[in-house]
Amino acid sequence: MNNAGKFFMGALSICMLAILLFPAGARGEEEPVSWDQLNPEDQQILQPYADRWDNLDPQQQQKLQRGAQRWNRMTPEQRRRARRQMKKWKKMSPEQRERIRRQYKKYKELSPDERQRLREARRRYQNLPPEKREQLRKRWQSMSPDERRRFRKRMRDMSPEERERRRKRWQNMTPEEREQFRQRRENRRNENRQQQRGQND
Repeated sequence: MNNAGKFFMGALSICMLAILLFPAGARGEEEPVSWDQLNPEDQQILQPYADRWDNLDPQQQQKLQRGAQRWNRMTPEQRRRARRQMKKWKKMSPEQRERIRRQYKKYKELSPDERQRLREARRRYQNLPPEKREQLRKRWQSMSPDERRRFRKRMRDMSPEERERRRKRWQNMTPEEREQFRQRRENRRNENRQQQRGQND
């Protein structure tokens, strides 16, 4: 596929993902978007919908328009990432897709400050070396559901100031101190697991 084809398919994928993540609901306050209201760049991306555009409900029209606009604002790296995400989405089961919809709904219900903190945390994660990201991913996967719940609660309850203090303290640690910290944390986790197993027996 040539570059133009990749561009078009990627842009269309973003628009489709908007529809898949947020299927049309019962809300009726959206205004219809006429095809002539779209700018030329959005019309080019949404060309496959041109013949049936007027038959789409207003909510779908607006979501497709936002998806096209978002694509046009993306950097080349963001577009590559979006294509990868769309491939993953296509491989997901209906249950996995529904879980992602619920997670995104919860995200949209967060305050602007909470969403900003999440975006910053994700940005810091993306900037980590690949081996460090893999290490964190494996550590998360090794946690029990209860440990994950406790971790999420701890993060939610932590004030922005405390979160920033912890981040700076971590940055100021030497590699040896970080390794010692990880080891102490792992030991505590193992102790908690043993206690839980003892209570269940």
